[in-house]
Amino acid sequence: MCEQQKQVKCKIGPSILNADLSNLEGACVKMLDCGADYLHLDVMDGHFVPNLTFGHPLVKCLRPKVPKAFFDMHMMVADPEQWIEPMADAGADQYTFHIEATKDAPTLARKIKEAGMKVGIGIKPGTPVESVMPYADLADMILVMTVEPGFGGQKFMADMMPKVKYLREKFPDMDIEVDGGVGLSTIDACAKAGANMIVSGSAVVKAEDPQSVISQLRESVVRAL
Repeated sequence: MCEQQKQVKCKIGPSILNADLSNLEGACVKMLDCGADYLHLDVMDGHFVPNLTFGHPLVKCLRPKVPKAFFDMHMMVADPEQWIEPMADAGADQYTFHIEATKDAPTLARKIKEAGMKVGIGIKPGTPVESVMPYADLADMILVMTVEPGFGGQKFMADMMPKVKYLREKFPDMDIEVDGGVGLSTIDACAKAGANMIVSGSAVVKAEDPQSVISQLRESVVRAL
């Protein structure tokens, strides 16, 4: 598909939540130097998910430290409308909201685009893939969660792969992202299903040789695409 559909490229995005949060700049620079295509930033509000992470002030501080990095904001928040302008102002590139967190996806997507960011739409494991279909044409990317959002280190849910396959068949040119438990032991399943944007947390960030892991993840996806 990489050859036939030039729009769909393999992109590897380490989840910096698994990095040393006391030295986030260093962790981000290291990931980019090791070949990461983008950085996946998990924003949790303690409402939509039980955990709490960071918000737009941290993103704003991080932006000038890695000016060329693509920031994919995974907004695990109960009120995604509230944070569009602050995240755009902070320098976010893509704003991924959860379909479960909004009653008006079209307006939300329009506001994200008007703020100058790309639109991502995420679905939790228990959410049917069909729920995102009416809004797919508004999205630049669809995220299929392969763990329950809110906690790191969970076991990869292989039974989410039919969702990825379904989306890839429907939208050959769409960026389709997987997030949760993705590493060297699970990448082939993701790649074969059709995912091209790969979020990997501890498998990359905590690896002795992150560059090698990123390279192997990429090889699997490129081979499948």
